[in-house]
Amino acid sequence: MNEFNEMKNADNLDEEEIPELEIEEIEDVDENGVSISQVDRDNNYDENHIQVLEGLEAVRKRPGMYIGSTGPRGLHHLVYEIVTNSIDEALAGYCTEINVEILPGNIIRVTDNGRGIPTGIHPKEKISAATVVYTVLHAGGKFGGGGYKVAGGLHGVGASVVNALSEWLEIRIKDGKHIHFQHFDRGAYKEELKIIGDTDETGTQVTFKADSLIFEQSTEYDYNTLLKMLREQAFLNAGVKIVFTDRRNDENETAVLHYEGGIRQFVEHIHKTKGLDSLTPEVIYFAGKKNDATAEIAMQYNDSYNEFIMSFANNVHTPDGGTHETGFKNALTKVINEYGKKFGLLKDGERLTGDDVREGLTAIISVKMTNCEFEGQTKGRLGNPEIKPLVESVVQEKLSDYLEENPEAAKTIFEKSLAAQRAREAAKKARDNERKRKNALDSASLPGKLADCSEKNAEFTEIYIVEGDSAGGSAKDGRDRHYQAILPLWGKMLNVEKARIDKVYGNEKLMPVVTALGTSIGEDFDISKLRYNKIIIMADADVDGCHIRTLLLTFFFRYMRELIEKGHIWIAQPPLFKVFRGKQTRYAFSDEERDFYIEELTTENGTKPEVQRYKGLGEMDPEQLWETTMDPETRTMIQVSLEDAMEADEIFTILMGDKVAPRKEFIEKNAKYVSELDV
Repeated sequence: MNEFNEMKNADNLDEEEIPELEIEEIEDVDENGVSISQVDRDNNYDENHIQVLEGLEAVRKRPGMYIGSTGPRGLHHLVYEIVTNSIDEALAGYCTEINVEILPGNIIRVTDNGRGIPTGIHPKEKISAATVVYTVLHAGGKFGGGGYKVAGGLHGVGASVVNALSEWLEIRIKDGKHIHFQHFDRGAYKEELKIIGDTDETGTQVTFKADSLIFEQSTEYDYNTLLKMLREQAFLNAGVKIVFTDRRNDENETAVLHYEGGIRQFVEHIHKTKGLDSLTPEVIYFAGKKNDATAEIAMQYNDSYNEFIMSFANNVHTPDGGTHETGFKNALTKVINEYGKKFGLLKDGERLTGDDVREGLTAIISVKMTNCEFEGQTKGRLGNPEIKPLVESVVQEKLSDYLEENPEAAKTIFEKSLAAQRAREAAKKARDNERKRKNALDSASLPGKLADCSEKNAEFTEIYIVEGDSAGGSAKDGRDRHYQAILPLWGKMLNVEKARIDKVYGNEKLMPVVTALGTSIGEDFDISKLRYNKIIIMADADVDGCHIRTLLLTFFFRYMRELIEKGHIWIAQPPLFKVFRGKQTRYAFSDEERDFYIEELTTENGTKPEVQRYKGLGEMDPEQLWETTMDPETRTMIQVSLEDAMEADEIFTILMGDKVAPRKEFIEKNAKYVSELDV
């Protein structure tokens, strides 16, 4: 049975997620950590099925509720939670240096010179306050009790969650008199906090090993992932010194992260890393304060066509924005328009949009306040309404003054925005022309070279985007016409990283893709009109094929990002070799597989099988292409994901931009992660 029929029979469920029909028990945990068992057939559900999870048991039962996932992202989040506690000490003015180490065996050790966690007996729990912090959820000094005015960890779950999800964890606390120590095993302890020595220093050291029973995929930390996170925290807290060392090998790779310039240096670092040329000689920086809330903004324009804005609240990255980011955008648009009107650079009734004034802008927005209100469980969006007018007033006053005092920089910024406006108007005309055409669902308006499928329900369809007519011909002949569509590419591929959206419209290679998919692009993008559930890029396994894939992925990332976010983009993996002897055939996707199959098919008398090297998809006949690359039962595909938009944005800018040096540096650093190409 093919994949299409399997999906039909599975009542529209994705083929990889079809559950077993016989379910004995489904467990869930409510917001209070109460486990609810729901028995399937008998529907017996009474007081006997309610289980109360004691202590940190709820965290181990449903770790994803607290750290997002038990994959690599959740693993690295453990380090973030502990480092955040040290950063909060720095925000309070008591910590100047933080040491983070990866020890042999992927053990993490975080040491700071802050005040040290309180060690006295907690009046309610009757145990040490430090023990409470590491064993009780929602326990901490950040709920308005005077311990911290500003803190990133506001929920009081960080330390205790790390403890619960660690095979073991140890704390050493220096209070200026004694060194206190306590050991935990999977969140539990046998001995109370005890004194093991004397000292005149203060600070906290936390050492832990992530539990492989929780993080089944891997407990190995990626140095670059942690380095990026720690560097970010150093930028956001000017003057704080973070020393990061990887002690898993003899090299002891160490990075000292110390930035007196704070977020100004953050902007400079982004431009340097991406290889972008700044349009103004210096980073524009301004800050303001109202009551206990502060706002910092650093911004600089560059020669790209993409905006890059990162916002933070109490050092917590808010990827979904919020009131602070909205205030910045509103004020920026207002200030630039007022400047244009004041100096007669805008005609009567003419106005620049937010997209116009943010083209080529890199900006960091950092706000700090007593009580952050984060929307969503992952703290993705800031909700505090009072921070918006603070940011707006700071930007309006300080940026207006900057433009007045720096006429050359002001002229450069305004001309950049004006050029973006002209490109937007050109793109609008192109969109209007597109809208006049027949609806994309009308087959008469679809690309002429598109070989569409007969199934009209997008949930069950897929489209192969293929380079070259020869490969396209084989794909058309070999496909399952019921649910597989083929779109051969032709013409010059546009690198959208170096072009505005007006250049995309009318491009003979990209617009057929847009038309076939039916979603449109940019501000008109509508995923509900997507005509195919899977969009599969199928290119040759050589340098040219890799380049085509990268160009297409850059296009999807910049103009149809939701397709990646929703898991619609896939990359086909055609084989490199055919190994055969008689009727026995094997397809190999690497040199190692080829050698293995050669040995497997070699006869006892030493007769070796024949090996055919595929230089391109066009060399395969329809049957071979179907069997190796298109048959859902046997094909290998990679789903393109977008776990970190910032990192993806940076990589696309480096790889597809004009600058050679950053691209060379990136390739040299990441060469070990790149599969070798046989060209």
